[in-house]
Amino acid sequence: MAQTKLSIIEGQLIGGMAVFVPGNIIEIPFNPTEYSIDKSNSYSEATIPGLESPLVQFSHGANRTLSFELLLDTYAYEKGADVRSRYIERLEKLIEVNGIFHAPPPCKIVWGSTEFIGVLESMQKQYLMFKEDGIPVRARVNLSFKEYVPLLMQMAKSPRSSPDKHKIHLIKEGDSLWRLAYEEYGDPAYWRFIADKNQIDDPVNLVAGQKLILEPLH
Repeated sequence: MAQTKLSIIEGQLIGGMAVFVPGNIIEIPFNPTEYSIDKSNSYSEATIPGLESPLVQFSHGANRTLSFELLLDTYAYEKGADVRSRYIERLEKLIEVNGIFHAPPPCKIVWGSTEFIGVLESMQKQYLMFKEDGIPVRARVNLSFKEYVPLLMQMAKSPRSSPDKHKIHLIKEGDSLWRLAYEEYGDPAYWRFIADKNQIDDPVNLVAGQKLILEPLH
């Protein structure tokens, strides 16, 4: 049974969405032997008065990255065609800025049941074999794609919330502005927002029974 070939489909960005139409497909002659998908997050530090160390807080997530190596060969199966015009130049167009959309095109990488939508972030190529006239017929290419996730999809997946009306909070023993900021806004760094709105000069020593006004962030 023949193996499913890895394909790279070039698309377009229309209305913030990646759109793919049949026809603009690069089918790879030899499947990669492996691929890797990486994911990372970024964190920042929030300095809290009275604490010895700053709080480490989530800043933002980074898109996944798909990386793999391809072997492109025209010597054995394509009558020694120039591997540059057959494959390399088509792959290079995926990293070039499209004149109409002013950005590189989105790509869909399909291999069996695996699908990944992203933009080509980097491409490294090495020519390995040449005909007598110097035309390259074999190359090794390393590709790295950065995942593309539309804004509306991200907002639906990770909704953010804050008070939509003014709230009154009565301070109790053990309360802290950074804990209150985390509970109300999801981020302890907003302690300063609460302090400024309530004209608090000493955020460490809160007075039990004091009323705080919690305003919406927008």
